[in-house]
Amino acid sequence: MRSRQTADRMIQRGDAAMQSRICEMLGIEYPILAFSHQRDVVAAVTRAGGLGVLGAVALNPEALDVELSWIEEQVGDLPYGIDVIVPAHYVGEEAGGLDAGSLTAFIPDKQREFVNEILERYDVPPLPSDRDHQIGLLGWSAKGASSLLDVALRHRPAVVANALGPPPDDMVQRVHEAGRLVAALAGRPDHALKHKAAGVDIVVAQGYEAGGHTGEISTMVLVPQVVDAVAPTPVLAAGGIASGRQMAAAMALGAEGVWTGSVWLTTEEAETHPVVKEKFIAATSADTVRSRAITGKPARQLKSAWNQAWDGPESPGALGMPLQTMLIADAQLRIARAAAANPGARDLITYFVGQVVGQLNQVKPVRRVVLEMVEEYAEAVERLAGLGE
Repeated sequence: MRSRQTADRMIQRGDAAMQSRICEMLGIEYPILAFSHQRDVVAAVTRAGGLGVLGAVALNPEALDVELSWIEEQVGDLPYGIDVIVPAHYVGEEAGGLDAGSLTAFIPDKQREFVNEILERYDVPPLPSDRDHQIGLLGWSAKGASSLLDVALRHRPAVVANALGPPPDDMVQRVHEAGRLVAALAGRPDHALKHKAAGVDIVVAQGYEAGGHTGEISTMVLVPQVVDAVAPTPVLAAGGIASGRQMAAAMALGAEGVWTGSVWLTTEEAETHPVVKEKFIAATSADTVRSRAITGKPARQLKSAWNQAWDGPESPGALGMPLQTMLIADAQLRIARAAAANPGARDLITYFVGQVVGQLNQVKPVRRVVLEMVEEYAEAVERLAGLGE
């Protein structure tokens, strides 16, 4: 692998596109934004010249405060971001997000029974009897996100992103008043237009290939449509991007940077479950599926016995967000605890990942991933420039 100095020389030699508006807006060297639920990855990407974005939906306000304090200690004055989830529609939205006790009443017995049937069929052991019952995640609402935003704005993230739907007006106002930027993910051009109308500073055009919640339009088709629709608002491309060549393709489509996620799941810093990381390394790009089996909304994840059961003919159907996440929280923990030694749990365990998983066949440190992307990007740009000579 080339050194950081070599990569910088390659960029200086002919890659003005690398220093895009995104770099200027966020104060970063490379227009590579990295979404991760793990603080070590976020900090490492930021230190390598990109911008790490912490996925905050699984955290309560107290935990988020700890995570952001740790990140800031690690990155010094360098910028980072956070990502919250305020879906356009979710159970309890009329009340601004009901509390956990109220929401549990919406979970039907047949779905509870189906979860138990899956665990029994695959012989997954129960949790320790002295463990407190886990109700599930409640960050999937305007109320939950508002509490997280309170904490975030006491820290110094450079950008706050909303992953599902246009961010609420009060969220945009509060972030802008604090002097920060707002980003939002879009899977269709009309969604991107709603983001622009809401006052979003950066639109992330996320294609069908991406891990997690995705739409049905591929990245190659989506990005130029979103770029044209929201101009002059800068656009980041997401979905199927884990290399410099893919980054160059995204920039050629009009994006001013990339939003990446899956590529960090197999890095040394990622605390991805060991069995899941092993599965990712062995997987091909045909081994993912969009399923409602985890969150209640279509989300791309690694194929497993879990999503096959929920998408099969015997399934009572996944519940809406956030009920599905609440329903399966304890089951997913049981599976994760047992997967290393229990064949059934190993078959069931899964996680969000994009189709690019097929090229994630080696565990690398985050810094190496960033610099390899930069180097390969510069090489791709130089090669294209040479075609016209």
